[in-house]
Amino acid sequence: MNITKNIFYVGVNDRQKALFEGLWPLPNGVSYNSYLIVDEKVCLIDTVEVTFFSQFLENVRTVIGERPIDYVVINHMEPDHSGSLALLRKYYPEVQIVGNKKTFQMMQGFYKIGEEGAQEVKNGDSIALGSLQLQFVLTPMVHWPETMMTLCQQADGTGDVVLFSGDAFGCFGALNGGVIDEQINCDTFWLEMVRYYSNIVGKYGTPVQQALKKLAGQRVDYICATHGPVWHEYLQKVIDLYDRLSLYKTEPGLVICYGTMYGNTERMAEIIAQAASEAGVKNIVVYNVSKTHHSYILRDIFRYRALIVGAPTYNTGLYHEMDVLLSEIAGRDIKGNHLLGWFGSHSWASKAVAAIEKWNEERLHFEPVGQPVDMKQGLSEEVRQQCVALGQAVAERLRQA
Repeated sequence: MNITKNIFYVGVNDRQKALFEGLWPLPNGVSYNSYLIVDEKVCLIDTVEVTFFSQFLENVRTVIGERPIDYVVINHMEPDHSGSLALLRKYYPEVQIVGNKKTFQMMQGFYKIGEEGAQEVKNGDSIALGSLQLQFVLTPMVHWPETMMTLCQQADGTGDVVLFSGDAFGCFGALNGGVIDEQINCDTFWLEMVRYYSNIVGKYGTPVQQALKKLAGQRVDYICATHGPVWHEYLQKVIDLYDRLSLYKTEPGLVICYGTMYGNTERMAEIIAQAASEAGVKNIVVYNVSKTHHSYILRDIFRYRALIVGAPTYNTGLYHEMDVLLSEIAGRDIKGNHLLGWFGSHSWASKAVAAIEKWNEERLHFEPVGQPVDMKQGLSEEVRQQCVALGQAVAERLRQA
């Protein structure tokens, strides 16, 4: 499938995998995107997961027939993009592998491929393919240390400028026929882009900002990521979304997530949600941490400013799934102006509320809002009013933002 006159999509769809990286649900599948540039020289940009090599090779040969591939650029060494590299060299033994110094260190470790037949590039280096020229932009820690991006444009400065961005600007979801955003309905991809970013890239907001600054002022007409659509019509929307997420900017809204064993803590969450709604908060999402996959909760924590969490005491500590979620939130090093309220319950030993507070003091560093609520055994009128007050306090703080 043509992207531009000389650039072709040769990627594949994976509709079989249930969990990406063994962690993140794929209800709509995922694409592994690879691109072929055909000029005086032929250049492949990234490969695909090795299990799809036969289909990948067929896609490549449909475009170039028996022509050799002169270069393969590896923007990112994760095996879903570099996994076909060793097999590719068996079919194209003369191909030059293009990457940076850290690329080659990983290439040796993953595939026992040495630097013979490899070409190292540094930030700003270029390679001429004929009428087209590649220029390399090193973007370390977006989201691995070797990551880079590749610009492709006419050597004379005319024509479209294409950015091969690696995992940046990518999203979950297989491609259903079309590839370029203007050819397809992109409605399902926006929240999946946020979920992809928050779970996989979210910790690395500062490196993402550094990458965006390197690209500032550079005209780009197409963004070709390694997952999801090729961005053209919505290109600026995608860049703005990454800019906002990497600055940890949020919308007014509230995420309430809770753990519950017998429904008592759940009742507290429902009262808090109702109180916040009646106090004027429109964007409220409520999750049971034991039922909803945490990737969706993390997605919405990146979207909305306020978070309220609650769980029972369990084995003289915090309910397991809530403990895991708080660890996952802390692991993403979320900066900015997030608000946090919390509540808990216990039968005879109160530990949950103190444990949540400790998580915030030591790891999360969100702004505490309202008075924490601690329920013993069952819901009383006093506890009900405390839950209402917590929901109202968070709503009031959101209005002040």
